[in-house]
Amino acid sequence: MHAGGKGRCLTPLHAQQRTHRPPERAGSLMSAQVYHAAQLFSGTQLLDDVHLFVEDGVVTALRHDAAGLEPAERGAVIGLSGLIAPGFIDVQVNGAAERLFNAQPDLLTLQTMLTTHQRFGTTAMLPTLISDRFEIMQRAADAVAEGIRAGLPGLIGVHFEGPHLARPKRGIHPTECLRGLTEQELDLYARADIGQVVVTVAPENVGVDVIGELVRRGVIVCLGHSEADLELVEAALAAGATGFTHLFNAMSGLQGRTPGLVGAALSHRESYAGLIADLHHVHPRNCELAVRIKGVDRIMLVTDAMHHVGSDAQTLNYFDTVIYRDGDKLTLADGALAGSALDMASAVRNCCSRIGLELASALMMASRTPAAFLGRPDLGGLAVGQRADFVQLGDQLRVQGTWVAGRKC
Repeated sequence: MHAGGKGRCLTPLHAQQRTHRPPERAGSLMSAQVYHAAQLFSGTQLLDDVHLFVEDGVVTALRHDAAGLEPAERGAVIGLSGLIAPGFIDVQVNGAAERLFNAQPDLLTLQTMLTTHQRFGTTAMLPTLISDRFEIMQRAADAVAEGIRAGLPGLIGVHFEGPHLARPKRGIHPTECLRGLTEQELDLYARADIGQVVVTVAPENVGVDVIGELVRRGVIVCLGHSEADLELVEAALAAGATGFTHLFNAMSGLQGRTPGLVGAALSHRESYAGLIADLHHVHPRNCELAVRIKGVDRIMLVTDAMHHVGSDAQTLNYFDTVIYRDGDKLTLADGALAGSALDMASAVRNCCSRIGLELASALMMASRTPAAFLGRPDLGGLAVGQRADFVQLGDQLRVQGTWVAGRKC
């Protein structure tokens, strides 16, 4: 589905029912839930008046009636108003509620980030560590491993944004932390206990052979904070890189004779690109252009959220500088952008109200597309067999409730 496409997908609902197994009957709905949604977006189609069957945190059926339920059980059906949509997946989020992952890389920070962003519809996330010392990277990885062992809802891995970045495009990443990639960092990224790992690198800093080794070890490689030219970017993509971090920002731009990282990202059809749709990082017309070129199945919404989300914090001491908040805009003293105060629900709203995308497109970019980028077919939709992660959206797409694996947060 691409932005600008009109109407609803007409795939019949019964086509989703062919391989499901009905909810097992145990005389009650204690281990299963049935929800009635006035309107539901499954990830591919918009449905009216549908029943969503969930068992053990997994979608087992979508039906237009409550067939299979005893009369007494029908009274236990949970009615949901508004629009039910797949939960949002954020692959780049640095903090929330006055806790920044870099500053406090521990279990409490992860819990705070998860619960705060769940208020805005995020049901799965990659906590993101900005370039830092190796000791902090280890502590962050240990915290993620602890969180996964503890079963923190929505914690599915970690994103290391650097420290293998290009100094001229470093943004707020501290110069003293930028470096090449060592064997100890390679081993850290390949840890089996920290979920899916995403690493953002500048290809001129690490080399194409290192990108290939990362990919062989199961790491998803994104390109960003880089001045690489088209030829180097294409070599990095051929080596296995599959993503671009915050498209248009901190990367070599598109010029008439030099496509740069932006041109490479837009022209490479199979890669994914994160988009910060706060209307500060990227002009609305460039957002629309990127979606038109790459499609909603390759552009994914990200927040790049700092510790300001879910709080009234106006400043953040960050390494040797200070980040200031002006409404929903975060900058350094010189006006340079410094992450965002964006949440995923606001990103979806901005896509619809300011960028001009259809709601289905925005919802896909917030759920199905990042799930595909991460190689997680069990996430990003509400089809049979997928995890029952969903969000309830009311007027103006405000979040009224969030569920992770069938449990309300």
